[in-house]
Amino acid sequence: EAVAPHWFYRKVTDGRERWVPFSTQDSERLEEAHGSGRGKEDLVVPTSGGRYDVHLKERQRVAVYWEEEVSEVRRCTWFYKGDKDNKYIPYSETFSEELEEAYMIAVTLDEWKKKLESPSREIIILHNPKLMVHYHPVATSDDWGSTPTEQGRPRTVKRGVENIAAEIPNGEPLQIDHLVFVVHGIGPACDIRFRSIVQCVNDFRNVSLSMLQAHFKKAQEQQQIGRVEFLPVNWHSSLHSTGVDVDLERITLPSINRLRHFINDTILDVFFYNSSTYCQTIVDTVASEMNRLYQLFLQRNPLFKGGVSIAGHSLGSLILFDLLTNQKAAPEGDEHSKEGSRTTSSNRGIEEVKDILKKLELSEYCDVFEKEKMDRQALFLCTEKNLKEMGIPLGPRMKIHHYISSKTEMQHRAEPGSPSQHDPDSTDDGRNCQYRDVGLGQVSANYPQLNYKPTIFFAFGSPIGMFLTVRGVKRINPNYSLPTCKGFFNIFHPFDPVAYRIEPMIVPDLEFEPMLLPHHKGRKRMHLGKGKGSPSPPAPGSGCGPQPHANPSCLSELKEGLTRMSVDLKNNLLGSLRVAWQSFTRAPLPAVEAASTDAEVEAEASAEKQPETKAEEPPAAVKEEAPVINVGRLNGGNRIDYVLQEKPIESFNEYLFALQGHLCYWESEDTVLLVLKEIYQTQGITLDQPLPGGQ
Repeated sequence: EAVAPHWFYRKVTDGRERWVPFSTQDSERLEEAHGSGRGKEDLVVPTSGGRYDVHLKERQRVAVYWEEEVSEVRRCTWFYKGDKDNKYIPYSETFSEELEEAYMIAVTLDEWKKKLESPSREIIILHNPKLMVHYHPVATSDDWGSTPTEQGRPRTVKRGVENIAAEIPNGEPLQIDHLVFVVHGIGPACDIRFRSIVQCVNDFRNVSLSMLQAHFKKAQEQQQIGRVEFLPVNWHSSLHSTGVDVDLERITLPSINRLRHFINDTILDVFFYNSSTYCQTIVDTVASEMNRLYQLFLQRNPLFKGGVSIAGHSLGSLILFDLLTNQKAAPEGDEHSKEGSRTTSSNRGIEEVKDILKKLELSEYCDVFEKEKMDRQALFLCTEKNLKEMGIPLGPRMKIHHYISSKTEMQHRAEPGSPSQHDPDSTDDGRNCQYRDVGLGQVSANYPQLNYKPTIFFAFGSPIGMFLTVRGVKRINPNYSLPTCKGFFNIFHPFDPVAYRIEPMIVPDLEFEPMLLPHHKGRKRMHLGKGKGSPSPPAPGSGCGPQPHANPSCLSELKEGLTRMSVDLKNNLLGSLRVAWQSFTRAPLPAVEAASTDAEVEAEASAEKQPETKAEEPPAAVKEEAPVINVGRLNGGNRIDYVLQEKPIESFNEYLFALQGHLCYWESEDTVLLVLKEIYQTQGITLDQPLPGGQ
């Protein structure tokens, strides 16, 4: 029987080369194109959810949305075991054909002990169908030259991908329901492993696929949903290609070279953003890149009808916030949104004009304004000349003009993003006025417009609150909302040193805790944080918050963290601290998480079997209904600040895990699940089962 080929691509990470299998559906698509008989043409096959194109003729895999080194692609049938990590490496396509031909002859004639020489003069011997070996060439020199021999350590040879135990992914759903652009923070590296934004967003996307399978299974089975696409937006390389690095290098002291280089490459990004020159470069890059990606995505997905959301990590969230506050709501959009209540709002506007005239003791002129169909917005557009043409005498005219001037001045003095608090109709005026000029602390820049209206803005580990405070904003008006984006979520880890809250700026007189994000498996972690940024127990029945006793699933998770670190330390006692740190803090990969350890399964099963104990009940102080907190319109009236639960092992020393707290979001299932939940909620699709503590 002929061997079934599978397609692989070569990936180089930190100088190490490995061959990665395409998903089953991608490999089948490539094989179909390969077998179509159009080999002379340069066929292009989209793979990996449309993020990479494979050029069949050149055997190259090319990134579509971002810059990345081109990867070699290979149609693989025969493999040999590598030296370093025991991973199987595919032979070249030409030599694989020779091996297959020799194998088929041997099977047909039942003649084994076949010996072949590879292009690199290595020896392969086919002893029998189950024993085939590959020998390193050990050259023996003599007067007549060198010849390869069978000496050296033999390596196993396998025929067919099914015999090498490769982890072949199933592939991604073809249907894309929503698009999310993700903007990075300072520096070129985005996590503790010094990976790029592309690699981190890949992780985020992979976690989202596993969360969809775990929590949206019904909707998937009914084909109501496909998946959410996450695309990275890189601005750091554009900023540092302006020549500023050369200028910095010229003035940088030679001592502690690595530290100074690190500061120039990362920390200085914050200062660049606060410089009007480089701020313009950054906002132009982010906006133009998101617009470019959006247009390219639509070209490649012409049937896409979903919405677009944006997410920013660290400084990236501040860049997006500033961009969003400077977007202009399109007039047609306003008209459409007010279509159902146009008459009502018009009547309300006329009534408000009457109230203003009454306040100014000019009620006798109400009929004049009503006759001219003058609502509040029209009144504020009036000049003294207009009032004169309406027949208003000089005295009343001056009163009205003074009122309009004083209101306009108050509007410009209001906090950034906040319409005048005394405005009876601050919603409409607040949206149309120009926010955040230089006097209010925002960097002077010409903020570009986006080609779409984002559905939701997600901020991860965000310093927005701190920057607004430093700019002189003491509070945000509760009536303020982003001009083109109705949703805003501020998500942070309790130990994240860069993250700040937003809600206290909207409701400064009330002390309340952020919303506690439920664990994606419904567990209750040992939440030991008692600081101001840590959440208090939520309402009864929410199923999260501090617990009097640690439950088995929590202890199981603690055991997982300790086991991971001990194994890494045992295997590599002389390994670097970085490796140990990764093992200590990393979240389990979705595939590993799904196949829980026996101890964890038993612990969770025993926890389920146990009757409800007093530990599960909320404390007496919490039993009364939690008051509803109005946090304004920034997130459509919903809560804005959401705090992750720290892992049990992180609770032992919050300072030790502070850096990891700022870089944990890419692999955080809880963060990803909130993003998916809120996105699909806009489409009327909910989780299979509400999580404890979820809204």
